Amino acid sequence: MTEVTAAQVPSRVVLNQADIDRALTRIAHEILEANKGSKDLVLLGIPRRGYPLAVRLAKKIAAADPTVDAATVVGQLDVTMFRDDLSRQPTRPPHHTRLPLSGIDNKVVVLIDDVLYSGRTIRAALDAITDLGRPRIVRLAVLVDRGHRELPIRADHVGKNLPTSSVEKVRVHLEETDTVDGKPVNEVVIEAGA
Repeated sequence: MTEVTAAQVPSRVVLNQADIDRALTRIAHEILEANKGSKDLVLLGIPRRGYPLAVRLAKKIAAADPTVDAATVVGQLDVTMFRDDLSRQPTRPPHHTRLPLSGIDNKVVVLIDDVLYSGRTIRAALDAITDLGRPRIVRLAVLVDRGHRELPIRADHVGKNLPTSSVEKVRVHLEETDTVDGKPVNEVVIEAGA
């Protein structure tokens, strides 16, 4: 878990726990609508925070469509070794890639991430997918789209469009991965740039 103290950085909460839950409920319904149901659906979360969001989305999809077993449609896609900016990023430990037993060949794969910014993580995810199989369709769902794209990538499903300055930082805190002041929390905050 990542520990953050409130005194470290002045910030403002832009999505609280209820806002995140509502956004994920809406995204789950959009995914079902775009797919015309749950047939051949696979959700691949990008570590760190994309995977817990994928698990939450799978549960919401299963609640809306009782034929879905949430545990069998979720996987995790590590993109660390496919990134083109490794030399400029802090060292990242690789996570395990775990695909559902059904695999991804001829499936409708929805990539799940927390924040869409430059597009480089998603480009890496697309490269990683090609090493694993050939989905019929690949879509993208993100909790927050903050703009400032460096690559021609856009999300199909967005929880919140959040126009930001390029010097601001958008932080997603999820109870599965983060604590704030020692407590698990679900929120999206904007921190002022340096």
